[in-house]
Amino acid sequence: MMKVLLNDQQVLEADFESKEGKKAFWHTSAHVLAQAVKRLYPDAKCAIGPAIENGFYYDFDFDFAFSEEHFRAVEDKMKEIVKESLSLQVYDVSKEEARAYMEERNESYKLELIRDIPDDERITFYKQGDYAEFCAGPHITNISHIKAIKLLSVAGAYWRGDEHNPMLTRIYGISFPKVSMLEEYLHQLEEARARDHRKLGKELELFALMEEGPGLPFYFPKGLMMKNLLIDYWRKIHRREGYEEISTPIMLTRTLWERSGHWDHYRENMYTTSVDDTDYAIKPMNCPGGMLVYKSKPHSYKEFPMRVGELGIVHRAEKSGTLHGLMRARCFTQDDAHIFMREDQVESEIQGVMRLIDEFYGRFGFKYEIELSTRPENSIGSDEEWELAINSLKSAVEGVGKPYEINEGDGAFYGPKLDFHIKDSIGRMWQCGTIQLDFQLPQRFDLDYIGQDGEKHRPIMLHRVVFGSIDRFLGILIEHYAGKFPVWLSPVQAKIIPVSDKYLEYAKSLAKELSEKDVRVELDESDEKMGYKIRLAKMEKVPYILVVGEKEMGDHSVSVRSRDAAPDQQDLGEMDVGQFVERIRAEAAE
Repeated sequence: MMKVLLNDQQVLEADFESKEGKKAFWHTSAHVLAQAVKRLYPDAKCAIGPAIENGFYYDFDFDFAFSEEHFRAVEDKMKEIVKESLSLQVYDVSKEEARAYMEERNESYKLELIRDIPDDERITFYKQGDYAEFCAGPHITNISHIKAIKLLSVAGAYWRGDEHNPMLTRIYGISFPKVSMLEEYLHQLEEARARDHRKLGKELELFALMEEGPGLPFYFPKGLMMKNLLIDYWRKIHRREGYEEISTPIMLTRTLWERSGHWDHYRENMYTTSVDDTDYAIKPMNCPGGMLVYKSKPHSYKEFPMRVGELGIVHRAEKSGTLHGLMRARCFTQDDAHIFMREDQVESEIQGVMRLIDEFYGRFGFKYEIELSTRPENSIGSDEEWELAINSLKSAVEGVGKPYEINEGDGAFYGPKLDFHIKDSIGRMWQCGTIQLDFQLPQRFDLDYIGQDGEKHRPIMLHRVVFGSIDRFLGILIEHYAGKFPVWLSPVQAKIIPVSDKYLEYAKSLAKELSEKDVRVELDESDEKMGYKIRLAKMEKVPYILVVGEKEMGDHSVSVRSRDAAPDQQDLGEMDVGQFVERIRAEAAE
């Protein structure tokens, strides 16, 4: 356990594994980074240095080109500082005192931040040895808890994220209370690099990102096959659960987005155009179109709950520096659904979606954690509506006995939400599914239904996604499986390799027969030697390699090699074609 120092001078006990413990630990490490830089390069100017999801960073303005040589020197200096076992102190100063302190040190970026603080507000400083800066905290009470520290990378970052501002040097790092934890983390990074979906996507011929369309994925046949398999599974489960599917236009008028609130609250993420002197926006989400579909005819309470799904292509104006393959793209397919319901149906519908999400993630072997995100600053709606919505989500998730954490202030502008974070095979967390309870859009679009009393009533609405972005989910799966997809999801389930051209016609007839029996098969007709063809099929991570020669042709059989068996058991020997089909069908159905 560590002690965490808050800005009101309270000291709390926290474990490193807790969210609060990690934040304090990595925030303090960021200050150690700034302290090391200032000791080595006194003229460097400090900007900001927060804790992030995995580690910390700090932005600096250097008057020289920061190179790898400087990188190593800063890390060594940080390790020296940690050995000094400096305790942290917290104290308040006036805005004028804070300004004078930063002016004396020529910290222009800190001075700009101070200018934005109200004049009558006291400013909290944290101090460790010869280094102090104003900060909201929290921090650990002594830097000696930092037993392992590693600087990871350097990148450019515009001051305050504005491309018109100076470009700063952003240094990323990680730290831990045990050396073994750092070693484990660095191993995970190596594993993640080997599994990078952009690298595997190219090697396995799944998709590509091209300079003609930054952030806009190009799918190749095998990648599109996988995306369609995910969509087929989505449709199958949603039909079973009583969802109806719709499709709404990709571009709608500005007045619609003003009505929904997106124009005021999401405008910077939207692409716009003008047609016939009318402003349009390309949809960044599907819900406003779904509202218009609901309003297209009257509704009765007998229709509720009404579950409506849409696999809609959306576009979002992400900044180029944030783009990352399929994980962060400007165009993707979102598996939206909107559930319209009465107030007495809210809890059961939320729980129904939770069970559906649980089944989905179990299909891929994912465990997950749930986070309840509450009201953000730029929200719409009354306090009463938000309180009711948050309590409804709490009641639903507690009703199914699932643990959850509160994520203060990170809800959508129109309502709170449950976010589902899946854990992949190397321990990384990914936010995918979400359930958002919305009292606002039904009001903004004046939605109603005729109740049992014959009067008009306002429906309550759930927004929900399971995959989130199908494209992003595919990227996660590529890395989760390291390209070795389960049989049901593999774009090529079996590769046929003839021993020589004498058996090519049999191989072709076999490929046709297997395809007709819904086995996804590929035939290697190249002039390469058989050993090379087998190695290539292994590199392509195909689940089954089918070698055919004279004996197999005579017996109408195949010699089977399995990707997933133990190395000394991969050769399964000769197998009747029908027997092989039954085997692969059974495996795909599991």
